[in-house]
Amino acid sequence: MSLTRCPVPVSTYAPTGTTNAYLIGRESAVLVDPAARTDELDRLVADRSVEHILATHTHPDHVGALQSYANETDATVWARYGRRERFADATGLEPDRTLQPGTTLSVDDERIRIVGAPGHAADHIALEVGCGGPILCGDCAIREGSVVVGAPDGDMRAYVSTLRRLWTMDPPTLHPGHGPVIDDPRATLERLLAHRRRRERTVNDAVESGANDLEEILERAYEKDLSGVRELARATVVAHLEKLDVEGRLEWDGERATARARSD
Repeated sequence: MSLTRCPVPVSTYAPTGTTNAYLIGRESAVLVDPAARTDELDRLVADRSVEHILATHTHPDHVGALQSYANETDATVWARYGRRERFADATGLEPDRTLQPGTTLSVDDERIRIVGAPGHAADHIALEVGCGGPILCGDCAIREGSVVVGAPDGDMRAYVSTLRRLWTMDPPTLHPGHGPVIDDPRATLERLLAHRRRRERTVNDAVESGANDLEEILERAYEKDLSGVRELARATVVAHLEKLDVEGRLEWDGERATARARSD
């Protein structure tokens, strides 16, 4: 099975300044996350018969050229089941069909299975190429640094569950939406889980030490300069507060947090 990565520049915020578009297949192909048009991606698309086009999720830095490539090919355009309207709003295109976890596509006699991967985005999916093969994981993971999981679209409980699901699947490689291939998936997933546990601890500790409003919690949870990323950090703190509230570890009403009394 051929799996080709094509980084394309994007104007929206992205960890590397580019988003990885992928083509799966040598002759027939699936085009994944066409974020923008470039000469290189045009060439790769022209060299294959693109049968399917889809996105791991519909954030702007993953779907910018989806409509353009759909108009130039006879490909079937897929959206996640239950998210057709969101897909159309993001792409300007009505999908032909919908998919969900467990849906399979085939190109070059190879099976591609859809894996549910919510957390970074509500409609996020991943693609397993072949049985037990590499996984295109979108914005679930990145080789260096961490992934933004920000409210209201991000769900921290779902994201942690997705990381654990990918760890259990133990693919040989992960192919992320940004940056190079992840050739030691379990180590990377463990690092990302540990990062989330540390951030969750700092958020919870901030509330237990008396911080109540979001700005104060933000300042105590991040002991670093947030210039340029403050909005992302704020949304991430809210996602952690929502998770902690659901788990009964504190109370968060959308504006203020309150520590829960510990039982003896």
